[in-house]
Amino acid sequence: MSDDSVATAYRHLQAAVDELCAAAESSMATDDELLSVLTLAEGMTRRLDYLTVSTVATLQRRGTFAERGYKKPEGALVDLLGWEWFEARRRVTAAEHTCERVELDDTVLEAKLPATGKAFAAGQASLRHVDVIITLLATPTAGRLSEDQRAGVEEELAARAADYTPAQLRAYGTDLIDRLDQDGPAPDDRPHVPVNTLQVRRFRDRPGGELKGQFEDAAMFDTIATLIDAKSKPLDSDDRRGAERRQADALADICGYVLDHGDVPDTGGRRPHLTVLIRLEDLEDRARAAMLDFGGTLTPESLRMLACDAGVIPIVLNGKGQPLDVGRSTRVIPDGLRRAVTARDRRCAHPGCDRAPSWCEIHHVLEWEHDGHTKLDNLVMLCRAHHRLIHHSGWIVRIADEWPEFIPPKWVDPAQKPRRNPR
Repeated sequence: MSDDSVATAYRHLQAAVDELCAAAESSMATDDELLSVLTLAEGMTRRLDYLTVSTVATLQRRGTFAERGYKKPEGALVDLLGWEWFEARRRVTAAEHTCERVELDDTVLEAKLPATGKAFAAGQASLRHVDVIITLLATPTAGRLSEDQRAGVEEELAARAADYTPAQLRAYGTDLIDRLDQDGPAPDDRPHVPVNTLQVRRFRDRPGGELKGQFEDAAMFDTIATLIDAKSKPLDSDDRRGAERRQADALADICGYVLDHGDVPDTGGRRPHLTVLIRLEDLEDRARAAMLDFGGTLTPESLRMLACDAGVIPIVLNGKGQPLDVGRSTRVIPDGLRRAVTARDRRCAHPGCDRAPSWCEIHHVLEWEHDGHTKLDNLVMLCRAHHRLIHHSGWIVRIADEWPEFIPPKWVDPAQKPRRNPR
């Protein structure tokens, strides 16, 4: 097919899609016609998905990607089409299983999953159906079946794709393969080794990240769960955080405590700590933005919370982001003043909270970027949970009669009656 024929086919496709869009957007279109549009669009999506996959297979057989310097076709697809890597990998995997293969001697071999390839090409199976069938036949259970059994399973699943959703097909296929694998796995007399995994991943497109893990070692899991359970109880009757939010806050509190007080190995020749990079103009503009090593961009509220009580190493950047000067580490709250606040408050000052000073931070009542002084009558001791509450909600803290008191937001107390811990 020449470039001209491809361009001509594309113009015809565009014209057909434009005509279908016009028909669907017409006020004269009936409900039945609009329902038909959905069916036609899904059928066309499946055909286009197969076209993409089969074209990838053809380019791969020709060695086109390798000729252009790519070790893997996924890299070429990411650059060419702007896909994420997993999207490219998904298409490449589908191409490897549903399209014909060519040996080095130009011998043409049928697809690894020929029935699935035919259903995919006919629009009877979607790309998601193909994913499910490939995944099912790659399981250890399917690997214990004979070649004839595996071929029969593949034909059965491909035939069911037109009538089943991908989730239904997965459930049906899992049951089918389990019934065929009557003997099960071979006996393994080796002792079971617990699998304990934890993945820490930063979000690429927004601040923060996620943790995913599992702990088959009961003692390890119980240690973690006991700590989180102890630290995630509601702070008081006004604590409206859900259980998941309280557990997340508890884990962050525990890690922060270990960073401050625990026996943590040095990293790069120094004790690990949070590094916050702030441009001079942002610092002068009420600390509106900053970056963390792992967590991405900080919100202004979170930045101000960190700046209340932290070790600070000033790094001055020019307009191009190049460091001009790096100072020495100093603490926002001097140790002597921290002891004075501890002697006055004895614990978290928020009403009803009994968190010990070792779990607390010092908060500026009048924020330092508003010329709040670092002195006793402008400081209050708060646990991390209540510190976040002050920075991210409608609670207000002030010093009255030389003692911290808190004014709740109206949704907690319409009268906003001040609250305080007993002296």
